[in-house]
Amino acid sequence: MKHLTAFLNSHLVPALTAVSENTYMAAIRAGMVSVVPLTIIGGLFIIVAYLPLAGWEAMVAPYLKLLEIPVTATFGVLAVFVCFAIGYDLGKRFKQEAIVSASIATVVFLMIQIRLEDQTLSMDGLGSQGLFTAILVAMVSVRVQKWFTDRNLVIKLPEGVPSVVYESFLSLSPLLFLVLMFWGVRFVLGVDINALVQAAFKPVVFALNTLPGILVYAFMVTLLWSVGINGDNAMDAIVAPIFLQYLAANVEAVTQGGPLPYITAYGFFTSFVNVGGTGATIALALVLWNSKEPGFRKVSRLSLPTQVFQVNEPIFFGIPIVLNPVFMVPYILNALMLTTGTYLLMEWNLIQRPFVNVPWTTPPIIGHYLVTGGDWRAALWGLASIGIAMVVYYPFAKMAERQRLKAAAEANAPGQVQTRS
Repeated sequence: MKHLTAFLNSHLVPALTAVSENTYMAAIRAGMVSVVPLTIIGGLFIIVAYLPLAGWEAMVAPYLKLLEIPVTATFGVLAVFVCFAIGYDLGKRFKQEAIVSASIATVVFLMIQIRLEDQTLSMDGLGSQGLFTAILVAMVSVRVQKWFTDRNLVIKLPEGVPSVVYESFLSLSPLLFLVLMFWGVRFVLGVDINALVQAAFKPVVFALNTLPGILVYAFMVTLLWSVGINGDNAMDAIVAPIFLQYLAANVEAVTQGGPLPYITAYGFFTSFVNVGGTGATIALALVLWNSKEPGFRKVSRLSLPTQVFQVNEPIFFGIPIVLNPVFMVPYILNALMLTTGTYLLMEWNLIQRPFVNVPWTTPPIIGHYLVTGGDWRAALWGLASIGIAMVVYYPFAKMAERQRLKAAAEANAPGQVQTRS
């Protein structure tokens, strides 16, 4: 384990840290986080429209189209919000006028979604299918804006002109260049940018909805956490757009009455794997609740209230789990086991697949129930997941407890010389 930790710290950790702290990745992560409230609002209307109760479908049938309007206004134009949010955040990071950066990116993105034959917007491109295009357009647009600004290739009005007008004219030359460039590629050359970008990301999109792919992701997240790096944040910029695309596709399937195509949609990992926090550490707190070791007992009791809301830093750093070989093993193992169990149950249609986004702080079991649109079997699996995780943690917790008690007994034994550090 020491050799593995040394290898990770010297090779893998620096590379992933660099990726996580990259300006573009940070902007993507911030942009994806900013649109989460939209998916939550859309999810609330989905729950009301498709509540799995006897007779509910007939009761809401006259109002179904009304209830689906907020869903279309959120999930249906998700890519537009993503493009604007990423453009805004990246503009700030590049010290540009952020609202101008976001506007330029959004105008360009909307332009390439126009259908040449009837001059209307393609709704497919505005939703989940256009997510990766939105990210690409936002990054290219702000990068071009900065290039023009750095070289002073912008139109500057005289002093005394209102700042809003002054800043808007600064965007004219980069906007003209971007419009001409994307117009030429999309309409003059006839390149379907959405299809091209989707094809480029297809291997990753496919892999993360397979059991081996999601297991690799779960392993990477927990392994990074085990060596002190926020694994969720480090991987989020890469996987969040994919999981969000899955969720939007599942929402569309629900509204059309078809089967849900994706298992690992947004909510799969946060609700079903991160039970009480990454690594299902709420189970460890329950195991150590009456520990004979005073430190373990105190940390577990203090951390349990926060873990009910999926925040596990107190126990993670208080035990600690980080860089602790005894707890790293069950920590990673629980993530892999819950990922496998949940994936198989959904693949076999024994529990519903995620199609409702809920805040990641939603307590376990409740979160399981809501993210599946009210499937009681998912809630039951949430309860079982905590029990399974407790079984996995138990022998390791007892081993660590014995080590602590033995060390304390030896330190306090007669004839031992105690030193102060």
